[in-house]
Amino acid sequence: MKKKNIFHSILAGAALTLAATSCSIEPEFYTQVSPETFYTSQDAVWQRFNRSMTHWRWYMGESDARWALQELGTDEYCLPTRGTDWQDGGQYQRIHHHDFDDHMTRIHDGWKNVGMGVALAWDALEDLNQIDFDKLGFEPGTRESMLAQQQVVAASLLLDGLDLFGGQPLYNSTQEDLKPRATDKETFEYIDSLLTEALPTLPVKNEMGAMETGAPYAAAAAALRARLYFNAESYIGEAMYDKAAQICQDIIDGKYGKYELDADWTKTFGFTNEYSHEIIWSVPSENAKTETNAGYWTWQVPYNYKNYLGGIEGSGSNNGIGLTPGLDPTGKPYTYKLGSPYRKFHDDDIRKQPYVYLGNGQHKGMFIVGELVNPLNPEWTCTGSREYAGEVLTIVDQVGYFARVGKADKETGEVKYPTLESLPSTIAHAEENSCIRLMKRCPRPDVNEQKLKGNPDTPVIRLAEMYYILAECKYRAGDADTAAELINTVRARYFEGADPDPVTAANLDKYRFLDEWMIEFLGEGRRRTDLVRWDAYVTEDWWDHKATNDPNLNRFPVYYSILGSNSLLKQNPGY
Repeated sequence: MKKKNIFHSILAGAALTLAATSCSIEPEFYTQVSPETFYTSQDAVWQRFNRSMTHWRWYMGESDARWALQELGTDEYCLPTRGTDWQDGGQYQRIHHHDFDDHMTRIHDGWKNVGMGVALAWDALEDLNQIDFDKLGFEPGTRESMLAQQQVVAASLLLDGLDLFGGQPLYNSTQEDLKPRATDKETFEYIDSLLTEALPTLPVKNEMGAMETGAPYAAAAAALRARLYFNAESYIGEAMYDKAAQICQDIIDGKYGKYELDADWTKTFGFTNEYSHEIIWSVPSENAKTETNAGYWTWQVPYNYKNYLGGIEGSGSNNGIGLTPGLDPTGKPYTYKLGSPYRKFHDDDIRKQPYVYLGNGQHKGMFIVGELVNPLNPEWTCTGSREYAGEVLTIVDQVGYFARVGKADKETGEVKYPTLESLPSTIAHAEENSCIRLMKRCPRPDVNEQKLKGNPDTPVIRLAEMYYILAECKYRAGDADTAAELINTVRARYFEGADPDPVTAANLDKYRFLDEWMIEFLGEGRRRTDLVRWDAYVTEDWWDHKATNDPNLNRFPVYYSILGSNSLLKQNPGY
């Protein structure tokens, strides 16, 4: 059996991180199957088709590598050292300060997971090409649609690779010899060609609110092309905002299927959001079957937060990541132009409330904030486990050692922090109550409706993004009035009355745009891309982060073992 080189390269890169072992990684086969003996039913063909989709679902909805690379190290999210928790060799502090190197685990996983997904898509495509679809009774066009969807999955992964690392090795088959990295431009054009070729044969959603299954429709491929062109200036140094704008307008106008903005944001992120009118592509999730964790519940919420929901099973937590703070230890707002995500939400915004599950699949509020006493069931409380053990926890929009103010050190007797003004507020000085948490992509029911846990799908592309891309393209073309109108169309659903702070041509600039992108897409795994596009990722300050002004840091390094697995690969500049 011929070795599939693309798989071998990926596996070897992972194996080098386990260099202490000496076992062979070569597979040993005890049985053999061929397309003629295995693909004897439509179910078997669909199983083969879905293998790459399974990886994509895990990549977008379960693994935290991609999300961490896009969110940690930005003005949105941080993972502070909480007392003795989450020091982890200082890796999260280094990410926050953009002190990247080629030994960081999530950088390894970011590259590997892209390559593995592309390999699985090509592997499935090659097998599907050998099947006689007519003999198995498939409807005409099914084969072409399946192949096109594999191309979309591969293109979406390669787009992430281009975004995070730059040029990728471009394989057309799993049988090819190892390749070097293509140029950024070659990778860009290859992604574009895959999506362009796939579009005509992809299914179109012709029914508004038809159930999403995780398979990419035509609108998903079109939206990926819009993303590609939208960020072309940062990818290849060529502005293509006009092309991105046209695609977004076509999607909004219904050229690629029937979609509309959800009037209620909880329909987009709720327990039955597979019927959302707004979602263009999503990761499916179902209780006790294919549950996703794309809100990174266990990584994010306070240790005992499940008790706020009545002690719901399967809802443990590790109390790690949170939003960057908006207030210093004395309660004074920070004046950085970027960051402070919670404070950037207007107080009248209906999302700016503590998360509460209301029953019958309904919820309100997007944040874990304030005193954690459930307003519907006051006996349900979240208590602390570290500095505030046994006390009802109050989550604050601050970072600091508040429990140590005025207290003497047990060993030295020194009062290190006599006042609030003396408290440091850095990525290295947090408590268990530091940082507001986001309950957006992972809403939970309470203990009375356990079976709804895990039901929310994870939106990957939504129509609101097309409005925002179009708005920014209009703005860059000099049409600030239309840009403001497009953003306000989305904002309108978040206020019970008139928008108290609408976007206008007069107040729309780089920073208002970045604020609007943050407010609408907070926690959705795209912040770094937006900062890079606006030349802000390495040039701007935010909480406990000083600009490096090093453009090489707009891309991550390639992990050392990946380079060791393929001598043709070259490291990114500056590393």
